[in-house]
Amino acid sequence: MSHSAPDALRIRDMRVRILPDARAVSLAAAEEIEAVIREANAARGRAVLGLATGSTPEGVYARLVERHSAGELSFRDVTTYNLDEYYPISPADPRSYRAYMHRHLLGRVDIAPNRAHLLDGSVPESAVAEYCAAFDRWIESDGGLDLQLLGIGRNGHIGFNEPCGLSVAEASRLRTRRVELHPVTRADAVREFGSAEAVIPAALTLGVATILAARSILILATGAHKAEAVAAALAGPMTAEVPASLLQSVAPRVAWMLDRGAAGALPDAPAAGPPIV
Repeated sequence: MSHSAPDALRIRDMRVRILPDARAVSLAAAEEIEAVIREANAARGRAVLGLATGSTPEGVYARLVERHSAGELSFRDVTTYNLDEYYPISPADPRSYRAYMHRHLLGRVDIAPNRAHLLDGSVPESAVAEYCAAFDRWIESDGGLDLQLLGIGRNGHIGFNEPCGLSVAEASRLRTRRVELHPVTRADAVREFGSAEAVIPAALTLGVATILAARSILILATGAHKAEAVAAALAGPMTAEVPASLLQSVAPRVAWMLDRGAAGALPDAPAAGPPIV
């Protein structure tokens, strides 16, 4: 991915675009994903995408669906792998990330069902370790991810790779696995579950190593409540206490797209242009 827009800069050799608002971030991210699909299809006959959930990507998926509905974008030659899922949760639960993906993207485009891979929150606990290892093998057997789409948590998590006491080297080797959710993550999930007591406290997540292996990584952040995490990940040291900072280790393959609020704590960040209307 490359950028020549006046809102582009580099921090720690990572490409950063500061856009006027969340809608502009969604439109720019959708353009990047569409470009990756076209480039990978031209080069290899297929594109392999790592997809994320949450409020930030909703606008991205809406734009991709618009492009598909207009006959300008096909997912026939696209394979997807999702980033994470609550555990345990039924795939039929409307709060599951499987249900989210079908609402926002998979059920609205022409992707083949057997090419959309989502972590299964109903796997028996005794089989979780082998299932997660198999998920990593599936990605590898598909040739790896052409692009991994990410958001960032208020505590700096990517996927559900939460802040931890590991060394940078140890955290960077983490593979897909079951994790316990950080208190900040659980607090933020209340909006999905309705109450703190209802939040599922564990999840399955792609590991940092799986994410870092992607040929390109696109990370999005919108809103002032993400500003501190963004600044720590982009301008701070690499540390497992801010998992998104580990993206610095593959900096040339990482692109950030931020709105003005999320960029607010960055040093010397340029002002973005007017909002897109």
